[in-house]
Amino acid sequence: MRILFVAAEVAPLAKAGGMGDVVGALPKILRKLGYDVRIFMPYYGFLTDQIGISPIPIWQGFAMFQNFVVYETTLPNSDISVYLFGHPAFSPRRIYRGEDEFWRFTLFANGAAEFAWNVWKPNIIHCHDWHTGMIPVWMKQSPDIHTVFTIHNLAYQGPWRGYLEQVTWCPWYMQGDNVMASALQFAERVTTVSPTYARQIQTVEYGEKLEGLLSHIHKNVVGILNGIDMEDYNPTTDKYLYQTFTKNTLEMREANKIGLQEETELEVNKHILLMGMVTRLVEQKGIDLLMQIIDQFMAYTDAQLVIVGTGDCYYETQLWQIASRFRGRMSVQFLYNDALSRRVYAGSDVFLMPSRFEPCGISQLLAMRYGCVPIVRRTGGLVDTISFYDPANNTGTGYCFDRYESLDFLTCMIRAWEGFRFKQDWQKLQRRCMSQNFSWYKSAAEYVKIYKSVMGKSPELSKAERDQINFLIGSIT
Repeated sequence: MRILFVAAEVAPLAKAGGMGDVVGALPKILRKLGYDVRIFMPYYGFLTDQIGISPIPIWQGFAMFQNFVVYETTLPNSDISVYLFGHPAFSPRRIYRGEDEFWRFTLFANGAAEFAWNVWKPNIIHCHDWHTGMIPVWMKQSPDIHTVFTIHNLAYQGPWRGYLEQVTWCPWYMQGDNVMASALQFAERVTTVSPTYARQIQTVEYGEKLEGLLSHIHKNVVGILNGIDMEDYNPTTDKYLYQTFTKNTLEMREANKIGLQEETELEVNKHILLMGMVTRLVEQKGIDLLMQIIDQFMAYTDAQLVIVGTGDCYYETQLWQIASRFRGRMSVQFLYNDALSRRVYAGSDVFLMPSRFEPCGISQLLAMRYGCVPIVRRTGGLVDTISFYDPANNTGTGYCFDRYESLDFLTCMIRAWEGFRFKQDWQKLQRRCMSQNFSWYKSAAEYVKIYKSVMGKSPELSKAERDQINFLIGSIT
């Protein structure tokens, strides 16, 4: 089976959110299962800083009255071919933003379609979010190329139909008011990144005005929980940590807490609760809830907070002003830095994720992998991955609240602050978090079933595939 992933993000080459993690990890697992998997992504201006790329293109194409070229490289730590869509629109050192965002990603989708038709013809194109939403529409005329479309965030739906008709080819049979709506109708299977999110987007509260369409095609919508690369994100081998550790050597983890406090200019004290956040600073992530209660929480407790991320200027400004009032107790780092993010996971005691909505969430999975206890709102994938901590029965993996209310969030944070004082119970909770298996192997098996189904084959895995997946799951440390 030949599978082409088309996406705007691919970790570790270009990552702004969970999409990058998915496209960077899932193809590796599919390759281990014996499938011919390749990736098509934009040639961003910063990629040459991260990987060697031949200056000689493998193909030159034409779309939307534009010439473009395609280069080939390899995904780091794998043998997976990555095709880079080269055009001046992607030369700036950024992934998103800019007045030309709709145009440049529509051109990118055109380029991916032309590549699939003329250069490397896959059996399946796995499209990711609105940036690739026109591909299922165009592939309707190629019955031998099947499409799967994954929703990573329904809130971002791409350009409207009127704009598309001005810049690209919209077939006579095309339906939908925008790119996302069209993709949902023409993809042979639609997936979301968690089962709960698949149900939620069929409601008015979370459907972003597409709940009617999603309810209509509900039999075609499947929720598959994201995983994490547990070999890459491994506290026993992670080179970016101050000190590696295991769930049986949690006392060694304290060196990461002290190192993080020093790095972010917080007061060095291993006995104080240290909270961490690695996030995009946007409304979705519940930053407004945090800003409403942080003064009250800091006054009531001796806790510390470190935030790593970028986003809306309003949130950056407000958080910077709040941090200036709590020097030595609160630090904000307005950047994306994978190494620092890993040290936040490994050095913080709790991880804050009060999301307004969350299709899946990767950060809470990484936090647990590194023994950092999550505090989450029960929505989307957070429902599927974090269970309510019950200290009386020693069950659960995190502190959870239901309503999107600042008081509920504050109560949850204070419960965690109080629970941190009981060291033996806290370490049991940490070990339970670190014992969770959120590898990609189980999720990859579900995607394989979908690929086989859209090709008209039996979706059941072969014995060899089942044995290989069980072996890979058993090899995780």
